[in-house]
Amino acid sequence: MNFRPRRICAPILAATLLAGGGAPAIARDHDDARRAVEAGEIRPLADILNTVKGKLPGEVVGVKLEREAGAWMYEFRVVDEKGRVFEIHVNARSGAVERTKEK
Repeated sequence: MNFRPRRICAPILAATLLAGGGAPAIARDHDDARRAVEAGEIRPLADILNTVKGKLPGEVVGVKLEREAGAWMYEFRVVDEKGRVFEIHVNARSGAVERTKEK
């Protein structure tokens, strides 16, 4: 399968930390994401996309960055050729696909 990101429709969101766990922390600004990249906590989105391009079932239509259970995760929204929507969680440091869920 060829993966060609043509555009990302949803804005990429930076994550913020929540004290005490709970729900995933989602973003206030891009500066948090940039700081995490500069600190080596996460890899840049372009690097992650290159790592997972053959593992995604379709076209990326949205991305956000979250902190889940202490780990940074990129959450990709992907639409396959049949129009099905998938939510794919990728470890933002290693690039490993952690889970895939059809929406």
